[in-house]
Amino acid sequence: MPSAHRSIIVTSALPYANDSIHIGHLVEYIQTDIWARFQRLMGHEVMYVCGDDSHGTPIMLKSRNAGVTPEAWIEKFFAQHKADFARYNISFDNYFTTHSDLNRDLSYLIYERVKAAGIISVKEIEQLFDPKANIFLPDRFVKGTCPNCKSPDQYGDSCDVCSKTFDPSDLLNPVSVVSGATPVMKKSRHLFLNLEQSRDLLLKLYNDGLVDESVKNKLLDWFKEPLRSWDITRDAPFFGFPIPGEEGKFFYNWFDAPIGYLASLGNKLGLNAEQTLNHWNDEQHERWHFIGKDIQYFHALFWPVMLHTAGVKVPNKIAIHGFLTVNGRKMSKRDGTFIRASTFADHLDPQYLRYYFATKLGPAPEDLDLSFEDFQARVNSELVGKLANLISRAGQFLTQKLGGRLGVVMTDATELLAELRNASDAIAADYEGRNFQNVTRQICALADKANKYVEDHAPWALLKKGDEEGARAVCTAALEAGRILAIYLKPILPDFAAKVERFLGLNRQAWANVQDSMSSRPVGQFERLIDRVEMKQVEAMIEASKEQKPEASSQKPEAVAVTAPVTPPAAKPAGHPEEEPLAATCTIDQFMAVDLRVAKVLHAEPVAGTDKMVKVQLDVGFLGQRTVFAGIAKAYTPDRLIGRLVIFCANLAPRKMKFGTSEGMILASGPGGSEVYVLTPDTGAKPGQRVH
Repeated sequence: MPSAHRSIIVTSALPYANDSIHIGHLVEYIQTDIWARFQRLMGHEVMYVCGDDSHGTPIMLKSRNAGVTPEAWIEKFFAQHKADFARYNISFDNYFTTHSDLNRDLSYLIYERVKAAGIISVKEIEQLFDPKANIFLPDRFVKGTCPNCKSPDQYGDSCDVCSKTFDPSDLLNPVSVVSGATPVMKKSRHLFLNLEQSRDLLLKLYNDGLVDESVKNKLLDWFKEPLRSWDITRDAPFFGFPIPGEEGKFFYNWFDAPIGYLASLGNKLGLNAEQTLNHWNDEQHERWHFIGKDIQYFHALFWPVMLHTAGVKVPNKIAIHGFLTVNGRKMSKRDGTFIRASTFADHLDPQYLRYYFATKLGPAPEDLDLSFEDFQARVNSELVGKLANLISRAGQFLTQKLGGRLGVVMTDATELLAELRNASDAIAADYEGRNFQNVTRQICALADKANKYVEDHAPWALLKKGDEEGARAVCTAALEAGRILAIYLKPILPDFAAKVERFLGLNRQAWANVQDSMSSRPVGQFERLIDRVEMKQVEAMIEASKEQKPEASSQKPEAVAVTAPVTPPAAKPAGHPEEEPLAATCTIDQFMAVDLRVAKVLHAEPVAGTDKMVKVQLDVGFLGQRTVFAGIAKAYTPDRLIGRLVIFCANLAPRKMKFGTSEGMILASGPGGSEVYVLTPDTGAKPGQRVH
């Protein structure tokens, strides 16, 4: 992990200024914010910038239907988005808009440089035209049947079923999304960015680590044939920037939207377009984009080519996350699981969602599910029952029974506190690697040990025996442990950490303060850290979401990827449990014959000749090590498995396979393929323990 001082420009995808922020969007902003806060906590310089994507046909049409100007429409959502993000403690250093003079100047400057580089060509194309609405139909404004796999109800740029990309004119049985009319073909002059000329550049960027390995493999699928040129033109009428020298033509908003990252940066620093590019290009800066996997096509193909040919540095890293489902299914307005950020915050503490998403987020672009039963259980058992409970009971006991003054940690607590401090590097490495689920797992395991120390030393019993200083020493050790854990949690739960700091009378803690210690000093007034989640709160939120009617579609037809960086349409929801029939009844003796054990994944690697299997080396405690071939490769990359605790069938007869012998089975749920969910025991479980 880098240790020298770093200067990092961090971005999240720009939400579309056509609808409200929902909890699917928040996956990305919470993920990015946790990473940015961690970097600041480490003492690095971070500039986290974002803003609204404020151009496009959807905004033009929706504002027209609402009887307002496009400018008034986007201003409404700009204010709403900023308010929503503030409730979730998203620590933007600047939040801007693509509909700005600076973004226009940057777009024109980059366009002229790209044009001068000779990779823009002019073509006369036949484009679908809506004769009823009298407008050309961009790819997301026409639906029809996929020309490749014949799946119905597909947009005009790609198929959600077979992933094939195509032109809108290739659709079978096309229908205008705007009016429902059957479109006709009409010629138009368009500008294209030639991507094939930059093939070698892109491949080098991928090999140099622009994206993680699993994402790289997906991107390489597009290189099996010549890269298609990218149409950067939209015909009038359109709400956006006119293309210089091209009458009646506008930039496709995917051209100027990512330039909005630079505009937000320049706006924060008070720079003009040239100065902004110079600052971005400064060698001292790292540049990190956080996006959803549905817009990797734009960020990993078009955007690097635009930047490089304009003489602008490409990002150091594009970190990509998966989609969100709720209770195993696509978010649904009918079911009340299409939940706006404001609705969630009206009913539940936003800290809950920050913590829960952290327990689910890893470095790979895997989909994550918000199961409300699991959500309640995790928040109540981990956040409240382990972390808050450690600080609350020691803090309240100290203030109520011992005069609110810390003592001196006794020798028998030094080993515990040393273990907590020594975990600093491992937890920091997981934060750096965006493995937040492992961060929370480590923190909870340490909290278990600290709570056990309090239980074993029982300060209430010591006080009852008259040993006031002994009781004070135990509470001091518990609060010292709580202080350390609060620092570890600070990127995820800044409000929680701030309350702990206030109670202990500490200045804002940095990562290095983990190595500090407290003794013989007063504490402040104790304030409740966090409340338990009640299911009635969840039910009320779901009911409120059923009643809501969005002011605009959550799927922006022209640039859906910006509208919802984590929108779940492409994620196939898990099926109902009842879709898989119940197995035949077994006796208790038959069940007891199955020996299930906790195991730790020591090593995992792909299996040559198959895209389904992963070879896994397991530590089963006193039972030794086992090798298992698990059919989970489409759901888990090997690096996501290493270090994980799993449930393992230990007495299954060895099975000879063409790639080796499998010595057991790892338990998982789901229908198969990419929808597999490896079962993991709760924190505290040890390799070799039997599952009863």
